[in-house]
Amino acid sequence: MLSWNGYGADAMISRWGLGMRAFLSLGGHGAAILCAAVTLAWASIAMAQNPGKPAGSSPLGNPSWNTDVKPESTIAGIALDPQQIETVGKVSRYFNNLENLRGTFVQTTADNKRMRGTFFVKRPGRLRFEYNRPSRQLIVSDGKMLAIQDLEVQSDDRIALDQTPFRLLLRKDVDLLRDASIIEVQEAEDLIILALQDKSPDAPGQIRLFLTKAPELELREWVTTDSHGADTRVEVANLARPEDLDTELFRVISPALRKQ
Repeated sequence: MLSWNGYGADAMISRWGLGMRAFLSLGGHGAAILCAAVTLAWASIAMAQNPGKPAGSSPLGNPSWNTDVKPESTIAGIALDPQQIETVGKVSRYFNNLENLRGTFVQTTADNKRMRGTFFVKRPGRLRFEYNRPSRQLIVSDGKMLAIQDLEVQSDDRIALDQTPFRLLLRKDVDLLRDASIIEVQEAEDLIILALQDKSPDAPGQIRLFLTKAPELELREWVTTDSHGADTRVEVANLARPEDLDTELFRVISPALRKQ
């Protein structure tokens, strides 16, 4: 069995109070990685707009977000053997099967602070993450621009979608072998671990993915690590695949014009 942060897969899941049966009963089709990329999108915006800011700060001043993700975009991928190439291909096909998604998420930072919310995804390119109160944060992509907003203070940070890790995950044709530097690939009977980084220098950041394999391939969690070694973890639940989602969910508009 593969080790997950020093624990076997079953022991790791028990450690977080989520038995394997509970994990498998959640259902879902890969939305966790999209939540993961939210963390890295914050990093892209922070580095682009505030290159002198210290690690741990963010455009909205929320210390719970990592804004200094390691390693930098110059890292090279590992040489893959045929089995590893097949494993990465499985993950790419998994994401290519995503269309409309909705669900809930929990983000846990290194200091054990948690933020919860609801997300909506409409591929290609569109997503919406709503954080539960007392947070008033909202993240929206219309397929071209990604906006990170705080409705409380009416702040509005925007960046081109292609300058965030969402470029890899929301594009029409996901191909991780083509577009990502693969840092780590491990596969066992019940678990896949895949660490990757976008090859584009405009979309920095590394993600380590954990996917369970039974009864079907399912992304359950990811970890991002900042330059100080602090981890951010995200879990998803209550996932569903609606036939369609209202396109109004994905409009990028000024916080001042949104209904409070």
